[in-house]
Amino acid sequence: MSVVVQNSHGWFVDSCSLIDQGYSRCIRWRGNKKSHVKCGFQRQCFQVQKHFGNDSDKAPVAGGRYTCGPSKKRPRKQNELNQGEIDSQVFHEMIRSVILEGTKSLVDSAQSLGYLKGEKDALKEPLPFQECNLAALCEMAKELPLVADEEQEECVQFLLAKDGCTSHVDLFSRVTENREDWSAVVTLMGEEYVIPQHSAFLLSDFKQIQPLIHYGRKFDLIVMDPPWQNKSVKRSRRYDFLPSSQLKGLPIPLLAAPNCLVVTWVTNRCSHQRCVRDELYPHWGVEVIAEWFWVKVSTSGQFVFPLDSPHKKPYEVLVLGRYRPPSDTSKSSSEASEVLVEDHRLIVSTPSVFHSQKPSLSEVLKPYVGAEAKCLELFARSLQPRWTSWGNEVLKFQHTRYFTLTAADDPEDIAKEEEGTN
Repeated sequence: MSVVVQNSHGWFVDSCSLIDQGYSRCIRWRGNKKSHVKCGFQRQCFQVQKHFGNDSDKAPVAGGRYTCGPSKKRPRKQNELNQGEIDSQVFHEMIRSVILEGTKSLVDSAQSLGYLKGEKDALKEPLPFQECNLAALCEMAKELPLVADEEQEECVQFLLAKDGCTSHVDLFSRVTENREDWSAVVTLMGEEYVIPQHSAFLLSDFKQIQPLIHYGRKFDLIVMDPPWQNKSVKRSRRYDFLPSSQLKGLPIPLLAAPNCLVVTWVTNRCSHQRCVRDELYPHWGVEVIAEWFWVKVSTSGQFVFPLDSPHKKPYEVLVLGRYRPPSDTSKSSSEASEVLVEDHRLIVSTPSVFHSQKPSLSEVLKPYVGAEAKCLELFARSLQPRWTSWGNEVLKFQHTRYFTLTAADDPEDIAKEEEGTN
């Protein structure tokens, strides 16, 4: 079950099950030979068993707050906080009760169903080796000539030839589609990847997004996780970040259908939240309608960071909006009939141990866009069934190192056996 609990506060979701539901049927191609396999994301990647930091350093006090134990650094006085830190503190106090009460309700309900029981079901397998060269390949692909405008009708290609071959696939300048009713394990650039059924993707960076524009689709849902600038990213050089001036260049009006639901993941820096609300969304013609929170808990239901930690919070923000085309001066029929998006909803889950692997929003957003909505993820690091995905690491978490693949019976043989017994 992917959505374990839903109530007035939001949802508790099983992130690993959300991924696995796209791989119920899977075929592995090696050369022109195929075999049926069972495919599942490695569950130990979602087994954060305790909140970060030593338990002895954090003691709960009244109201669920935490105090921090001795620190090697001299604590700063209140008047030493900079304006950004003061803004973050004010924002946290505004939404603190929403986070605390909603999380308790959802975690209690999940635990009553047998989830979040702690370490007893922990898997001991080692974590996958997290090496990804896709961004570097995209950097190299900048040297390739862009597809000319008169050739843009050929900006789409099928993932598989009839014999299962993928050698024809141009990952950098064409949108690649898997139109089959099953997921495919295929070799791309010498590595094996799992491609979900009815998915499409473009592997490129910000400057080579044109094939996605020429793809010709208008999307009812756009989710994006921009590479926000922050100190830890600068220090680790984990990925390249984009300033707001470049993010404004995203062609949202060319990709969004009228009243498209636009969802942006934002860090807890208030300057980034203001950027989305006051700069990016108005620039794209998107009206802010709600603010949600992703709350990260351990496998025993604790916040992964103390709720009132002055440094890292156990939640992240999502800003939701609707695209309003400038030509629409009055309420359209689709706008009048659109489903109301409630404010201050929570998505509670155990996070991945890997940086920037967010939970899929497909199931929780389906009631607001419809089951047949055309969906797009920008700055994606994984693929989803019936979604289009773009980014310079769009296949990162599709590498087979993150999955467990085991031999499976041929579905056609099973069907024949069932027919024979009837």
